Amino acid sequence: MVQNIELRTYSPGEFMERPITLRVIDLDEGANIEPHQHKWGQLAYTAAGVILVATEEGRWLVPPGRAVWIPSEKAHSIHVNRAAKFIVIHIDQSRTETLPKECCVLTVEPLLRELIGKAENFPDNYNAGTAEARIMEVILDRVKSAERAPLLLPMPTDSRLLKLVDIFLKNPAEARTLPELGSHVGASGRNLARLFKKETGLTFGEWRQQRRLMAAVELLSSGKTVTEVALDMGYDSVSAFISMFKKILGVTPSRYFNEAKV
Repeated sequence: MVQNIELRTYSPGEFMERPITLRVIDLDEGANIEPHQHKWGQLAYTAAGVILVATEEGRWLVPPGRAVWIPSEKAHSIHVNRAAKFIVIHIDQSRTETLPKECCVLTVEPLLRELIGKAENFPDNYNAGTAEARIMEVILDRVKSAERAPLLLPMPTDSRLLKLVDIFLKNPAEARTLPELGSHVGASGRNLARLFKKETGLTFGEWRQQRRLMAAVELLSSGKTVTEVALDMGYDSVSAFISMFKKILGVTPSRYFNEAKV
């Protein structure tokens, strides 16, 4: 049974006893958190499992060892692809001026992971000037300097493109060309190519590659081997898949997941 969760609206004063507050949340695979927004910034760190955060701009995949930054007032929903433990750091709006203005997935360095782990059991009303307060401030400082991870899948709004991307959301290994797919959605390949670049900022080939990358990260997170995932994604060879993965994420699949371990 799919778990649909509707969050009530809180004011910062009602929910956040301190400018930086941390909560641990466990959700089952398939759980959906309905679209909502906060009056505070939110960093959701995935300690285990995989979550997908969606906004009107696109979808952000958050595999183990990464975090997604969601600015205040940004409407978003969350889908749990793999049973997840994620640690949510709420940051008062007044403390987010130097943080990104848009959603993004962040790489979580070992020091930041250790600090988050240390803060898991802090009380909501920790006292100013204590070790807990200082650790929270260091967490905020490290979040500000975290590198972005290219795990965004921008989404179009054109109805024809939405039909097209739905094909790839259901089957990332879809191999038909844009002209072939054009007849399916009622537009020429040339028009679709122009619209894709205009609405997503990516060419069709780049968008399809990004979709395959994000699907591959999810499958690798579930325990599938690199060979299995390369074949699932339609690559002719494992080396071609590894080359693509390294080109976008900077490291091989095995190193990517080894670096994410706490």
